[in-house]
Amino acid sequence: MRNDDTDPVLARRTALGVLGAGLAAGCSTYGGTAAPPSAAPPPAAGTELGTTGDVPVGGGKVFADKQVVVTQPAAGTFAAFSAICTHQGCTVDAVADGTINCPCHGSRFKIADGSVAHGPAAQALEKKAITVTGGKITLA
Repeated sequence: MRNDDTDPVLARRTALGVLGAGLAAGCSTYGGTAAPPSAAPPPAAGTELGTTGDVPVGGGKVFADKQVVVTQPAAGTFAAFSAICTHQGCTVDAVADGTINCPCHGSRFKIADGSVAHGPAAQALEKKAITVTGGKITLA
């Protein structure tokens, strides 16, 4: 006869199940709050993202509601990329120290070209065409 309270096999299975659930929950973010991608379609060409003043030199700004990150690797040089991480589809949430950073698993992408600076992502962020006119940044 089996006693569910004292059976070592069941106790071990229960402990492993609880541990596994805790590890899965702990993997959901990497030093931040994961932001799932928006269910809305990406913005169309002509959508204004912001102003050049929003984007610091040597850094960038994430326009999460528009699923775009704009960077300024050098003064007057702007680049734009999808804000959706190529690893598992989380939305990047910060630009710091020359990289675009994903909170889910720690992937980092170079601000100049969106290439992978640190995995687990294996592919660069998708490039987005923009125009900069009169201090306004617009999707091309």
